Amino acid sequence: MRPEETLVPITMFMSTAAVFIIWLITRHRERTSMIEKGLTSDEIKAMYHREVKRNPLASLKWGILFLLAGVAILLGNYLHVQFNVDEGAIIGLVMLFVGVGLLIFYNIASKKLNQIP
Repeated sequence: MRPEETLVPITMFMSTAAVFIIWLITRHRERTSMIEKGLTSDEIKAMYHREVKRNPLASLKWGILFLLAGVAILLGNYLHVQFNVDEGAIIGLVMLFVGVGLLIFYNIASKKLNQIP
């Protein structure tokens, strides 16, 4: 085993540990400063509480995009194997299909938003 091969996992674990330690220190400083300012636990909880609004059309958008990107990759691989088309065409097909997917999503979303009173 060469020394370069052991350097990658060691660097990965050291970097992960460094990020985790910095996150812990930052969180501790933030909480300490909140306590020093005299905030109660309810006020601190209210600061961190976010009301997340879910957009149902976002799932539709990502579903259409991933579906058509997958179809484009499958079609590109099929064309490459069967007709010896250049592999670079796969990137073009993905861009084309994703663009078409965004247009389809725009049409669906605009119709749904116009239906809302």
